[in-house]
Amino acid sequence: MSTHPTAAPTPSAAPSPTRLLLRGGTVVDTDPHVTARPDTDVLIEHGAIAAVGPDLSAEGAEVVDARDRIVLPGFVDTHRHVWQSVLRAVAVDSDLGDYLGRVLGRLSPAMRPEDVYAGNLVGALECLDSGITTVHDFSHVQHRAEHGEAAVHGLRAAGIRAVFGYGHPPFDPAARDPRIVRDLRKRLFAGDDDLVTLALAPGGPSYTPIDLVEQDWRLAADLDIPLAVHVGSGPVAQRPIEALREHGLLNARTLYIHGNSLPDDELAMIADSGGTLSIAPHIEAQMGHGAPMINRAHATGLVTGLGVDVVTSGPGDMFSLLRAALLTSQLADGPRLFATDMLRMATIGGAAALGLADRIGSLAVGKQADLILLRADAINLVGASHDIAGAVVASAHAGNVDTVLVAGRTVKQAGRLTHPHLTDAITNARKSAEHLAATG
Repeated sequence: MSTHPTAAPTPSAAPSPTRLLLRGGTVVDTDPHVTARPDTDVLIEHGAIAAVGPDLSAEGAEVVDARDRIVLPGFVDTHRHVWQSVLRAVAVDSDLGDYLGRVLGRLSPAMRPEDVYAGNLVGALECLDSGITTVHDFSHVQHRAEHGEAAVHGLRAAGIRAVFGYGHPPFDPAARDPRIVRDLRKRLFAGDDDLVTLALAPGGPSYTPIDLVEQDWRLAADLDIPLAVHVGSGPVAQRPIEALREHGLLNARTLYIHGNSLPDDELAMIADSGGTLSIAPHIEAQMGHGAPMINRAHATGLVTGLGVDVVTSGPGDMFSLLRAALLTSQLADGPRLFATDMLRMATIGGAAALGLADRIGSLAVGKQADLILLRADAINLVGASHDIAGAVVASAHAGNVDTVLVAGRTVKQAGRLTHPHLTDAITNARKSAEHLAATG
């Protein structure tokens, strides 16, 4: 396989069968509420869920034995800087300031296009390996046009469903060029490939003067793409949501990230506008973003998803996030939240936060077959029949992920990723990590 970042993406697996039947699993759906149904089948046709129920007809279908398996909607990671997978653990003991200086100030400029490609490919494969079938890639490493192209090709080569958030490096103002975004939109997002879609990930009102914010919001509107933006009180705007409202920029196609320092009335403004929220409970606690906000978001009715954020400083799997979210919710003021609330945030909540709830996030008939199967016979899940959803949140880990489907295509089977060039992807990511370690 070519490792050049502009190479055509390589499919991660063979085409999905026309009909696939998952037979006899414990099926956990998450919408309208979390339910667990033992001895239940899931029928998949042409990459979409066709039926869920007991004893479905297997005529013409490839049958997968799902007994001793927990069948779930695929997890949705609503905020991750995927390119940083080749910088893993570089900032585990860092606060936010040190992370910004080291990762974005020094290492980001050293990223070559091939490093971005390697990082996005292996980072997306890491997602799939742990049951994350959709990721929002907030990519702010575009020092030049080739970086964005490499990032998109890395996602597509992995076979993951993704929203690619095109961002500008925060310490490289010369890289801010809307012509590059327009060109990328025209060349790489003009076809029918709907697994990877485009969003704009600008600096936003907390970190950017309002005249530049207005330019970014107009660009997103012109390109008809959603927005994703880090947000907090300051350093530029102490009340960033109010600033957006005053300039007529609040809209329902904006995903706000973190926001721990926002007051309740600004959270309510986001909710009233139809905007959504992504929180990263592990990183927000580790880097000192502020008090946990999961309870406040829930109280204001904000549609909320979970995000890994950065593997430079924390784990890259959703199971760790589920536990971090549950623990931080128990330490914060506000209404009590439960394990089922966390599981919904990791699935249908995340899908809704990305504007994809009509396509993924639950097991509703007609939705895309983005599914994961966990080994219920694993030693750490034995006895889980008391509370299946609770066991997924409190006890499961990435090693329990047996099978992963994206749009009905098998990308992990029998506990192993099926990507045909997995060894090459790992080798190239190691080379990039070694290059960056020597550089930075």
